[in-house]
Amino acid sequence: MTHEPEKLARKLGLRFSDPDLVRRALTHRSAAADNNERLEFLGDSVLGFVIAERLYQKFSGADEGVLSRLRATLVNQTALANIARQLHLGDHLILGSGELKSGGYRRDSILSDALEALIGALLLDQGMDACRTWILKLFAEQIEGLSIRDWKKDPKTRLQESMQARGLQLPMYTLRSVVGQPHDQSFVVECRVSLTEETCEGRGSSRKRAEQASAEKMLAKLAEEFGLKT
Repeated sequence: MTHEPEKLARKLGLRFSDPDLVRRALTHRSAAADNNERLEFLGDSVLGFVIAERLYQKFSGADEGVLSRLRATLVNQTALANIARQLHLGDHLILGSGELKSGGYRRDSILSDALEALIGALLLDQGMDACRTWILKLFAEQIEGLSIRDWKKDPKTRLQESMQARGLQLPMYTLRSVVGQPHDQSFVVECRVSLTEETCEGRGSSRKRAEQASAEKMLAKLAEEFGLKT
């Protein structure tokens, strides 16, 4: 790993008047009190706005619910961490010794926060136009690949709407177990619906992901047993 923020900025095609902003954007709270948390807060807000604005322009016929779900497919921890990896941000993160030893430079939460912090730093240093240009460049391929025709709602939403359409009770989700260390946990959630006595379990790195996984399995089971289409 290398702690050369200016080198990273040049590699990303960015020019900062204040190099300290770049260093702060890459500094995790485990390394210093002057860390990237405030910049991450700012970058998160700007990122959400820029993506929302672009989706509003691209999908003129989409309602608020569809636009929100489309944005969620682009702006989430996993997606941001993947972009951060493509940019090799992990090689430039400034971490405390504990995070270094535990592989923090590979962790989705730390990578995604650093990317958002870098966006916040760019906003402060170069202004909104430069920030918008860079964000749209980062997400160009993903945005281009989006299609309303092919887009699907998430499994929990599809399962819930399927039950509502049939006048049935809403799905119930029960957390069955949580294992692992705080930074590397695995959740198991059980999904139950009134159509069948059988339940489906899903696993994920968060409760939300485990719920989505269990809902996906339940949708598949209902499609197989009852021919339900969602």
